Amino acid sequence: MTDVDVVVVGAGVVGLASAAQLAAIGRSVCVIERRPRPGMETSTHNSGVIHAGIYYPPGSLKARLCVEGRDLLYDFCERYAVPYRRCGKLIVASSPAEQEQLLELHRRGLENGAGALEIVDADFIRAKEPHVAADCALWSPSTGIISPEAFVRTLVSLCADRDVALLPSTELRAGSVEHDGVHIDTGRERIRSRIVINAAGLHADEVSRTLGGEDYTIYPCRGEYAELAPARTTLVNGLVYPVPHAPGHGLGVHLTRTIDGAVLIGPTVRYQSSKSDYETDREEIEAFVAPTRRLLPEVQLSDVRAGGTGIRPKLCPPDQPFADFLIRCDGRALRLIQAAGTDSPGLTSCLAIGRLVSELVMEALD
Repeated sequence: MTDVDVVVVGAGVVGLASAAQLAAIGRSVCVIERRPRPGMETSTHNSGVIHAGIYYPPGSLKARLCVEGRDLLYDFCERYAVPYRRCGKLIVASSPAEQEQLLELHRRGLENGAGALEIVDADFIRAKEPHVAADCALWSPSTGIISPEAFVRTLVSLCADRDVALLPSTELRAGSVEHDGVHIDTGRERIRSRIVINAAGLHADEVSRTLGGEDYTIYPCRGEYAELAPARTTLVNGLVYPVPHAPGHGLGVHLTRTIDGAVLIGPTVRYQSSKSDYETDREEIEAFVAPTRRLLPEVQLSDVRAGGTGIRPKLCPPDQPFADFLIRCDGRALRLIQAAGTDSPGLTSCLAIGRLVSELVMEALD
């Protein structure tokens, strides 16, 4: 039996950020990860956007932690030389009704602390994105882009520097709360921990049940991407979004110029039963052309090719508009802290989530 202060289940960005912060204040930490390497699921299967905090209900954890996390993430990138770009984002309106929605997004974003948001006209849009057709947009200068893969590697390196024990290809097989701590069985190791953090992403609901915690459901929601052909990536300079039409279920098919210069189109939204199926019945390329042309009218089918996919770990079922992050001490299981439902803006928020989780751990240990 190995003894540690904290076991973190899940080596995505939330688990790694939590582990790094706890180790920095002197706690012994072990991270177990079911996949062969950290960050192989949602943490790197996304567009890498650093969100400003515009979309989320004021007062929600998503609103608060997105804004806090955004600033922490920019500082982290500067300190550790993680590739990023504060490129800004345009949310464009294509009708009077959408212009009204822009005003609401502007109001909400300002209330959340999303930065110096501005309603801009066609001249401003052309100066930023000459190929985008719109008369009106919301400009968010504090939105940016990051390399998720480089960010994960840096978090792993920090954890190693701080003596975090990282166990890849290791699943939680069983766990029980005893008088002397939480006993974790991985099939290879037996670990006794004072606290367990559930940062298992798509599998957080299963981990919670295994540890006798609260019963909730993670809904896997697949997002598919297309890309602009390399010769056409000059059509987009930064980030261009439509006004979202399905609150809680994605921000609409948008255009993201990544750190390496590719232009992603997507993601789509598809709830599914599988937590590991990235490919079955994928959208045809033709399905991406119409939403792309609403933003870039000159795009043709020949300009678009297949891209990657990701799966969001949602607490929000398809018939509900919104579910907040679940980040708190579990209501059933002693010594269990939940860090679940971290779909967007989970990447942006992860350092702030890690800070909140470390505060909960310290309170529990005291």
